[in-house]
Amino acid sequence: MLQPDQTILQSLELIRSGQTSADELTSACLAVIEAKNPTLNVFACMSSPEQRTGYHQGPQPQGELSGIPIVIKDLIDIAGLPTTAGSPNFFGQQPALKDALVVDKLKYAGATLLGKTNTHEIALGITGTNPHTGPVRNPHNPERISGGSSSGSAAAVASGMALGALGTDTGGSVRIPAALCGVVGFKPTFGRVSTRGVLPLSWNLDHVGPIAKTVADAALLYSVLAGYDPQDPNAVLVPPAPFQRQKDISDFRVALVVGDYISEADPEILAVLSRAAGIFASLGAEIVEVEIPRLEEAARANGTMVIADAAAFHRERLDEHPDWFGADVRERLEKGRAVTSTEYILARRVQSEMKRYFGLFFDPFDVLLLPTTASVAAPIDGLDSAAYASRLTRFTAPFNLTGLPALTVPCGASPDGLPIGVQLVGPAWSEQIVLQAGQALETATQ
Repeated sequence: MLQPDQTILQSLELIRSGQTSADELTSACLAVIEAKNPTLNVFACMSSPEQRTGYHQGPQPQGELSGIPIVIKDLIDIAGLPTTAGSPNFFGQQPALKDALVVDKLKYAGATLLGKTNTHEIALGITGTNPHTGPVRNPHNPERISGGSSSGSAAAVASGMALGALGTDTGGSVRIPAALCGVVGFKPTFGRVSTRGVLPLSWNLDHVGPIAKTVADAALLYSVLAGYDPQDPNAVLVPPAPFQRQKDISDFRVALVVGDYISEADPEILAVLSRAAGIFASLGAEIVEVEIPRLEEAARANGTMVIADAAAFHRERLDEHPDWFGADVRERLEKGRAVTSTEYILARRVQSEMKRYFGLFFDPFDVLLLPTTASVAAPIDGLDSAAYASRLTRFTAPFNLTGLPALTVPCGASPDGLPIGVQLVGPAWSEQIVLQAGQALETATQ
């Protein structure tokens, strides 16, 4: 039987000890899907029994993820299933011919792929409200958004439909829904995980990352996904360091971001951020308050690049059938098409300057601590998705621009029970340090 908070690592131990099997785990998740998906609207399509199994599955599955049920954002190719990107008028008429490399890696690790999850249309939005497929609803309150654009992936893990998920993150699209749904979301360094076989939103900013119930689970998924892909033009050959669980962080220096840009977050968000800083201090870490004056500029530059890159990729579709896009996405694509070359060049200049800035900034610090979102999950009814985007990407977008590894960890809730996450960011290629800090916070919080 699947317990509500059962993790990947716990499930692997149950499989190895013979207390459960891969088939029983899959059946348990399918039962949750049958019960909850009609309300939450998580799935774009389900895998057939033949499509679910990893390369090493059988009576005794082998591999790091032997028999673990995983779901995949409907922006990522699974051979034999359509990739609609939440935009069925344009995509998904034919099933994908090949797996994305990240899917291939999951299959090789023995994972069970249950299906593909709904997304904000073409991933250009952060609410998860899609006029073609309907909204993905928050498991903690179905009248609230799940966040986006990896909406279904976060809701699937939070509701127990799957033990782990893949999402994509261009301005916060793994971290935002993870935070709003109360789970862990991790964006590795740009170039660490292949995006081959993933429908682009921005060639310059797209990341693939895991969503899971715990930091250790996210770290395991990340270890399967990471690695150099010579066919990905953005891939960088930097060997990943292994994740060390339960490492003492008493010698860490944590930069707590303060100032006007942070203080515009809602009071309950700031209260949870203060709590997280207090937990780190209680673990022996040194907390240093810092102001980063160009965070707002970095977020704006990221937003400019996202919409301009998206408009470039979708230019023929936007020319031929603008009415096939939802209103919020069409509005952002039209704004992207109107970005001038000067505006784009200036945004790229900000990107270069901020990468250099953070390369120096982290010399005395291990991690940066700030909110994941400025607000909790908003009500679905009456929400202006395009206008709300900057509110939710406020604290995540700067780290897509800079490509730094960033992790969101649940750390509290609002008075009405909506999850709140805090974000940990590290220097480039420091995934193991960010994950160690996140696990220390998670353990102390629990």
